[in-house]
Amino acid sequence: MTTFRTVSIDGLDIFYREAGSRSNPTILLLHGFPTSSHMFRNLMSALADRFHLVAPDYPGYGNSSMPTVNEFDYTFDHLAEIVEKFITAIDLKKYSLYVMDYGAPIGYRIAAKYPERVEALIVQNGNAYEEGLREFWEPIMAYWQDRSPENADKLRPFFTLETTKWQYTNGVRNLEAISPDTWNMDQPFLDRPGNDEIQLALFYSYGTNPPLYPQWQEYFREYQPPTLIVWGKNDYIFPAEGAYPYKRDLKDIEFHLLDTGHFALEEEGDAIANYIGQFLAARLQPIPV
Repeated sequence: MTTFRTVSIDGLDIFYREAGSRSNPTILLLHGFPTSSHMFRNLMSALADRFHLVAPDYPGYGNSSMPTVNEFDYTFDHLAEIVEKFITAIDLKKYSLYVMDYGAPIGYRIAAKYPERVEALIVQNGNAYEEGLREFWEPIMAYWQDRSPENADKLRPFFTLETTKWQYTNGVRNLEAISPDTWNMDQPFLDRPGNDEIQLALFYSYGTNPPLYPQWQEYFREYQPPTLIVWGKNDYIFPAEGAYPYKRDLKDIEFHLLDTGHFALEEEGDAIANYIGQFLAARLQPIPV
C-alpha cells in the first residue's frame, strides 16, 4: 500500500508518497519537470514488496507548498537543501537514489555531499555530462546568458498543455499506451498563478548545474556507486548522448537504452521495475524474494 503524507520543512508542507516496509532497502525517488511524485506511482506499487520507497514533491510542484518567487529562492541548490532536510526529517539513513531530469542535479548534489549514504544510483534520463545538453537546451542556454524578458517569453511555451503532452508522447512507440492522466495531472499545477515565474527561475538556475558536472563525475570515480542506467533513448530533452559518458567514470554499471521517450516509466515501467529488482538484489541484502 502506498501512503500519502506531508512533513513540514522550513515552514513548507512537503508532500510525499511512501510504500513498502522500512525493514527493506530504501529507494529515494526524485522526480523531474514538470511532474511530481505521481510519475513513480506504478513503480512504487511494483517494488513495494521488496523495497521501501519514498518520493517527495519539491516546493512548487505537485502537492507540496508553492511559495512565490518572492517568498522562496527557487534554485537547484535550495531544492537540494529542502530534499536534504526532508531526508533527515523522515530519518532515512541509507538509500539508493532514483534520479530523473531535475532529480539528477538535486540528487547528485546530495550524493556528492553524503556519499556514504548512497547505496546505488538508478539513472533515468538524468544528465551529468556536457554531451547530454543538445538542441533542446539552446533557448534555455540563451536565457542563462541574458535573463531578459524577451528570452523569458521564448521559454513560456514550455509551460503549456501542448508541450507537457509532447514531453509524454514524443519518442514513444505506442501513443495508445500513454495515459492522458499524466499531462492532465501535471498541467493544472503548472497553470497555477505565479507558477510560470517559478519555472523560469529554475530554468535560469539550471545554468548552475553544468559547472558542477566535473564535481559529480569525480564523485562517481571516487566512490563508484553501483549504477543502473534505464534511459529512454528517444528523448529529445535528454538524449542518449548523455547516457553513454557514465560508462567512463563508473565501473559497476548496468546499461539499458529503452525504445521510448522522456518519461520512460509510462511505457517501460514493467521493464524498469524488473531491472531495478534484479540489479539491487545482486548488490543489497536483505531483499525479500
